[in-house]
Amino acid sequence: MILIVFFLLHWYFSLFCQSFFLHRYAAHQMFFMSKYWEKFFYIFTWITQGSSYLSPRAYAILHRMHHAYSDTPKDPHSPHHTENLFTMMWKTKNIYNDYFSFRLKPEERFSKDVPDWNKFDLFADSMIARVGWALLYILIYVLSISVFELAGTHWWMYFLLPIHLMMGPVHGAIVNWSGHKYGYANFDNNDKSKNSLLLDVLMLGELFQNNHHKLPNRPNFAVKWYEFDPTYPIVKLLHASGIIKLRAA
Repeated sequence: MILIVFFLLHWYFSLFCQSFFLHRYAAHQMFFMSKYWEKFFYIFTWITQGSSYLSPRAYAILHRMHHAYSDTPKDPHSPHHTENLFTMMWKTKNIYNDYFSFRLKPEERFSKDVPDWNKFDLFADSMIARVGWALLYILIYVLSISVFELAGTHWWMYFLLPIHLMMGPVHGAIVNWSGHKYGYANFDNNDKSKNSLLLDVLMLGELFQNNHHKLPNRPNFAVKWYEFDPTYPIVKLLHASGIIKLRAA
C-alpha cells in the first residue's frame, strides 16, 4: 500500500527532525554540530516537514518559553489554559508567527544561541514553497488513487492529505496536549506534565514530557526501565559517527 508507506515515512521522518533537530538541538542544545551539519539538518527538516515547515529559531524560542512557564497562563501551548485542542493550536500559531516575523522580541534567555538561518527560513516559509509541497502531496494521491488506481489504494485515503499538509503542527499538538493531560508522572515538576507511555510509539520519545521537564537537558527522555526513547539510540549513533557531539560525553 504505497500511500500508507508514504504517510508513515512522512510521519516519522518529520517527527524525527522535530525531536532531534528542533527540540533537542535548537531548543535545548543537548549536543554540538558543525555549521555544515546544521545547514544540512535545516534542509532535511524542510524536506521532511514540507508544507508545515517550522523555523528552528521560532520553535526554540517558544519551547524555551514553554519550559519557563509550563502550564501557567504565559505558557504558549498549555492545554490547561485553552478551551480545546484547536484553540491551543491557533494560539500557538499566532505566537509562533509573531516571533518568526520579529514582531515580538523574546527575552535573551529564550533566544540566546538559537540557530538562525533567516534567508532559508524566509524561503522555506514562503507561500510558494508551502503550496509547492501541498501540490506535490495532492499529485501523489491523485495519481495513486484516481489515475493509476494502484492496488491497495482507496478513496478514503484522501482524508490523510490534511495531516500531510499540517504534519509539524499535528505533531506539536499531540505532544503538547497529551503530554500535559494523559498518563503518569515520575516527578513532581510543579506543572501538569505527564508521560503518555501508550501513545509514545507514535511520537519517538516526545511524550515522556514529565521526565523531560524534570531533566530538560538529558538527551534520553526515558528514565524508568520500561520506558524507551526511540530517538536516543539515533542520537548516540550520530555522536559515534562524529556528526554531532553530545554535551555530556
